Amino acid sequence: MLFRVPDVDAADERVLADLERFRGELRHQVAEPRRWLGQLRRSLIAGAVRGSNTIEGYTVDVADAEAIAAGEEMPTAHDVQTRAAITGYADALTYVLQTARFEVFTFHPMLLSALHFMMLRGDLDRSPGRYRLGPIWVSGAPDNPPVYTGPEAEHVPELMDELCGWLQDGDLDAPAVVRAAMAHLNLVSIHPWRDGNGRMARCLHTLVLARQLILAPEFSSIEEWLGSSPHNTAMYYAALGEAQGGSFQPERDAHNWLRFCLRAHHLQAQLVQRRLEIAADVWRALADQVAAAGLGERTVAAVYAATRPGGARRTTYMSDEGLTRDQAIRDLQGLRGAGLIEETGHGRTLRYLAAGTAAQAERSVRTSITSQPLHDPYGAD
Repeated sequence: MLFRVPDVDAADERVLADLERFRGELRHQVAEPRRWLGQLRRSLIAGAVRGSNTIEGYTVDVADAEAIAAGEEMPTAHDVQTRAAITGYADALTYVLQTARFEVFTFHPMLLSALHFMMLRGDLDRSPGRYRLGPIWVSGAPDNPPVYTGPEAEHVPELMDELCGWLQDGDLDAPAVVRAAMAHLNLVSIHPWRDGNGRMARCLHTLVLARQLILAPEFSSIEEWLGSSPHNTAMYYAALGEAQGGSFQPERDAHNWLRFCLRAHHLQAQLVQRRLEIAADVWRALADQVAAAGLGERTVAAVYAATRPGGARRTTYMSDEGLTRDQAIRDLQGLRGAGLIEETGHGRTLRYLAAGTAAQAERSVRTSITSQPLHDPYGAD
């Protein structure tokens, strides 16, 4: 038995309608050829990788996450466990994002175990890809009593078969975000593996969106939002705890969990919409500055990347624009000479940050667009 899709009320319907409107607007914006979209996509993927792992205590900064999203080495030294967790999750999420284009696809327990193996392959002692053979519980902190106890190990295979059967054929008329939220809750409640269950449940949430949404799934994932602040993470755990009731009780009402997820999707959609607006306005301002400095149009991509929290990296700029090493160096030197970027770090940590009028333009645009708080879709409900 699994948690069933709860009935939605009028407030939920309003939020779902808003999400559909966001989806339509974002689809239109993403479909148009804009040179900054590639960098924005990478930023969103990095945010999902960073957010989901932060929840589990594996923390990296924005520069490291964006490097991983670009297929590069993290510039900052980290312990083996953190590096393995970040790279493993990035690999699994990359696969998930590609499934949106798969002509042949089936939800199957082996698929989920393969994704789990990708995430935890750095530590074979944690049995990546293999179901647990004994009891499991979540304590929240060392030496604390359990806050959640999973079902007996002997029931895990049948529950996973049931979950994948539902993912393939169940409640197909329900909105994608609803099915994703329930997949998330059911997988984390089954807790089929010894470790990595939370990350896998969040990854499955994104996988359901990838398979059901026309919009690129990186624009719809809530993984970044869930791990973006201790407050959001605390609300996430509280919503899970309320739904689960301390043990595997799939007969419980999951309506509040669904509402939590719909609210998270709405807030993340607002954030993505803001980022699209900021990106477009910043790019236009920087294009004018680059032209005034007499530099080539392609260098806008470098100075735009320099306005991002992680800064610009020569290797990423080379890859994005299809340049040789010498071409990239000349472009970056030209931007430095014009006072639009400045260096920080050295060797592997060398990055370029926006400076002068470029930095001022980014701050002005960001302040203008983010001056008002996000709208809570449920208000006082």
